[in-house]
Amino acid sequence: MARAVTTLEGKVTSAIRWSAINSLLQRVSQVGVGILLARLIAPEQFGVFAVALVVLNIVLSVSEMGVSVALVRTDEPVAALAPTVTTLSILSGCLLCGLCVAGAPWFARAMDTPQATGVIQLMSVALVIAGASAVPGALLQREFRQDHKFAADTSAFVVGTAVVVVLALLGFGAWSLAWSRIATNLTAAVVMFWFTEERYRPGFDRARAKEVLAFGLPLAGASLLVFGVLNVDGIIVGSVLGTVPLGYYLLATNLANWPVGAFSQPVRSVSLAAFSKVRDDPALFQRTFARALGLLALFTVPACVLLAALADPLVRTVYGERWAPAAAALAALVLLGAMRVALELGYDYLASAGRSRAILVIHLVWLAALVPLLALGAHLDGIRGVALAQGVVVLLFIAPAYLVAFRPYGLRARALGAAVARPVLGGAVMVVVAESVQWFVPDALWRLVVGAPLALLAYAAVVFPLRHEALGLLRRG
Repeated sequence: MARAVTTLEGKVTSAIRWSAINSLLQRVSQVGVGILLARLIAPEQFGVFAVALVVLNIVLSVSEMGVSVALVRTDEPVAALAPTVTTLSILSGCLLCGLCVAGAPWFARAMDTPQATGVIQLMSVALVIAGASAVPGALLQREFRQDHKFAADTSAFVVGTAVVVVLALLGFGAWSLAWSRIATNLTAAVVMFWFTEERYRPGFDRARAKEVLAFGLPLAGASLLVFGVLNVDGIIVGSVLGTVPLGYYLLATNLANWPVGAFSQPVRSVSLAAFSKVRDDPALFQRTFARALGLLALFTVPACVLLAALADPLVRTVYGERWAPAAAALAALVLLGAMRVALELGYDYLASAGRSRAILVIHLVWLAALVPLLALGAHLDGIRGVALAQGVVVLLFIAPAYLVAFRPYGLRARALGAAVARPVLGGAVMVVVAESVQWFVPDALWRLVVGAPLALLAYAAVVFPLRHEALGLLRRG
């Protein structure tokens, strides 16, 4: 048993290091490319792309009906499930692609952006690619092969960046972003297939299909709701406020998601598989989640606070004055992103425990509460009102719902609060320091240059007692 735990720790450590390198490199590179594209592509073209991206993200959430997750967490031989999972994934991807192509004109008109029709239809090809590559991706995740995932993502980023920059320079606008997305997904799929040692042809076993669908469909429904939750704000902004505000909102969303992707993604790349390995040991199950949450908070809080407190000078300095309206939503969206880090980890925790129905119910509540408040926020305060409404829903409805779902596993609000207490306190001190600098320094560039280092020093002083624990956790993965 001890040897098995040691082997698991070694795999998780290696996987999380590779995933952290991958995520940080991707995020830094994407910020650089994003700055370039913001100079080349007008806000209204970003808005057109955002409409297509909303459709793609929502449908991608159910493109393989959640069955690949069953492949990650199963204790049975992979060969028994993989052919059936392959068939279900490919069929669902092709079916959804056809539905998107047919429904694109209607959705584009509903969003008052008819010029997005062709972009939506082009990006629907990504659904076929996602279905075909679902099994190789699940196998890499199951085996903690984040080094191979790093190779796939890096190759995809290089190809996608080359495509988008060349097409943007040629004046293709939103189409350059769409073609880049297809090139990125296709490259990643090819590399993942290359690294997959076992190739599984499509097959079908009725009993296996029933088994994986019983687990996967509620999870796919929850995933659909997750992406609905994450993208309904774009639908509200586009339909209520128009394409140009949607372009500003997309830029703010991309910036706000930077900490989530950079720090949460490395942990999430292994959390489902790792939680699944220890779910039969309740005490270890609880400790694993609390430690992961504390470590995430330690790094996520300062990044989120910096983006929120320095949103206005950051956007004006880096992206230019024409993108200044995006700062109005950025601060609120970043704070929402910090909460999302904890909720996404909770999602993986419940999924590993087999609580797919609980996840489904939570996200039904989330979406039902979100839609009316988003519309109200848009009417009252534009894109900033939309961003604030999301934070209100999470605090009042979703965080308590997750705490209720955690109770059977012995996780309590007090223990989780203790895990994040010092990082949260450090974040509060950062806000005071950053706002003080904003008050006394008028120039946008100097507010960044002075405010960011001082705020980080203040945070480091508060969390200094956690340095040994954090280093130990990082070494052990």
